[in-house]
Amino acid sequence: MYSMTTLSPRRSAILTFIRERIAEHGQPPSLAEISEAFGFASRSVARKHVVALTEAGFIEVNPHQARGIRLLNQPPRPELLEIPVLGRVAAGLPIGADAEVHSRLLLDPALFSRTPDYLLRVQGDSMIEDGILDGDLVAVRRDSEVRNGQIVVARLDGEVTIKRFERLADGVRLLPRNPAYAPILIGEDRDLAIEGVFCGLVRQG
Repeated sequence: MYSMTTLSPRRSAILTFIRERIAEHGQPPSLAEISEAFGFASRSVARKHVVALTEAGFIEVNPHQARGIRLLNQPPRPELLEIPVLGRVAAGLPIGADAEVHSRLLLDPALFSRTPDYLLRVQGDSMIEDGILDGDLVAVRRDSEVRNGQIVVARLDGEVTIKRFERLADGVRLLPRNPAYAPILIGEDRDLAIEGVFCGLVRQG
């Protein structure tokens, strides 16, 4: 195993940059971000340094992820949560049974009202009045028991959506928080499953 003193000043600086980005943003930098930070002419220069750090045993790299760098011999601080960011979710199956884990973020538990099981990226602007914007990551705790007024992740006819939950005497409504969208009345002919309850939000960049 190499020590920091065996690294060139440039590679020591890159390793420090990776550590700081993980600590501050919950995820490692991409090759493009390393290139920009250090003024490299191309990502291939950054890749050579990352390969050298990998061979030296400081990091490992998942080649299938844009942000696939992980520190070695640097266990996550116990006060931080490591939460998966889920990607595509196939119709008809519970979230988690089939979802692709795009990445994992290290995040302060104080960001959340309850400990989340996963993060999902928001598509669309139907919840903007609740401060949930397109591209945000919503933190979700798996729970099928929900109360009126809670924000839920629901699977409706195979499609995943984020809305406020309202139980009526004769059914359920899913309420958007944008006047441009109409409430969704759920009749007996529709397939509704509550995947989880909103417990926080992460806005990147």
